[in-house]
Amino acid sequence: MAPEKAAGEELSMRLRRLRYRAWHRGTREMDLMLGPYADARLPTMSPAELDRFEALLEEMDTDLLDWLMGSLPMPPDADRDLLADLLAFKTAS
Repeated sequence: MAPEKAAGEELSMRLRRLRYRAWHRGTREMDLMLGPYADARLPTMSPAELDRFEALLEEMDTDLLDWLMGSLPMPPDADRDLLADLLAFKTAS
């Protein structure tokens, strides 16, 4: 479930907030994985996709990195499609 958004939040402000959160994770590895992805994909995401990305940003960096690197299996409730798109983006760049 995606975190609640502030009532009346404008799309441009939401995109800036999500981009900032993607680039300022706390670990450089996740900054470099999520930041460029956010720059490229956020402007074309639907509101539902933005919700999914925002929920992904709520995950711990260590968990995300382990899932993306394959060191730990993804939990059953993980957004596998979004994580697969993130991996494909990173591999292509």
